[in-house]
Amino acid sequence: MIRSIAYDARTQTLTVVMAKDGRTYRYLRVPDKVYRDFAAAKSKGTFYLLYIKGRYEFRVE
Repeated sequence: MIRSIAYDARTQTLTVVMAKDGRTYRYLRVPDKVYRDFAAAKSKGTFYLLYIKGRYEFRVE
């Protein structure tokens, strides 16, 4: 489900690239702890669905 994730702590922007279609989602105002927990999660897809999708404003590229 998730190809890659990245985080810019200065702007609190979480970048998620989807595996299926390659779309890039930039989630705004994501706390550092959420990113760290996401990076450490065994299942990135499950974490994404439970704690990120629908909870933060985002932009699609």
